Amino acid sequence: MSEIILLSLTAGTVAMVHTLLGPDHYLPFVAMAKSRGWSLARTLRMTLLCGCGHIIGSVMLGIIGVAIGSQLASLTWIESVRGDIAAWALLALGLVYFAWGLRHAYHDKGDIEHGVLHGHHHRKKDGDHGETAVQRTPQAYWALFIVFVLGPCEPLIPLLMYPAAIGNIWGAVLVSCVFAVVTVVTMVAAVMISVWGLSFIKMPNFERFGHALAGSTILMCGASMVFLGL
Repeated sequence: MSEIILLSLTAGTVAMVHTLLGPDHYLPFVAMAKSRGWSLARTLRMTLLCGCGHIIGSVMLGIIGVAIGSQLASLTWIESVRGDIAAWALLALGLVYFAWGLRHAYHDKGDIEHGVLHGHHHRKKDGDHGETAVQRTPQAYWALFIVFVLGPCEPLIPLLMYPAAIGNIWGAVLVSCVFAVVTVVTMVAAVMISVWGLSFIKMPNFERFGHALAGSTILMCGASMVFLGL
């Protein structure tokens, strides 16, 4: 077995383990899908888009670094800075979403009490597809997408150094592609299995507190990155 093929297999294994051990790669999508009532297809599309954005930055940095002959320490430092920015951004997003979710739950309580007193209860709809306005609001998702674009894939850079050292550009491309595909596939699979599993769990009060719980999940993912280095 050639060294590049062996390195590619290693890259695939590292990508899978790295993704599964980082709950920030999939739990935010599961939480947002549950709170916003997304279909499985829509959730997977969102995950796929964020996963591709997450990979592209690190792959491009690695390829450019290899092309110009940058040292491992330089690339690792850049990825570390990106990682810190992404971690704090995810934590901030979770905190804001959690606070907004509590406010949303408080207003829902008022709406329910108003409906009980007046003998009716209704929810505002947006469009003809039966989704509530908050389900269709894209701000939280696009904020999450930006965080994923900023987020680095630290294990990729060291894997690129060997083919770079021997001048094998195609080897570096192969390693990058394997790492990217396995990372995105693992993210999608983890989200799909989690959403499918949660569909069997009945949570009557989740609709009211769903956004607060989603925010707290994102907040914990961000905190685990900032304070635990996950």
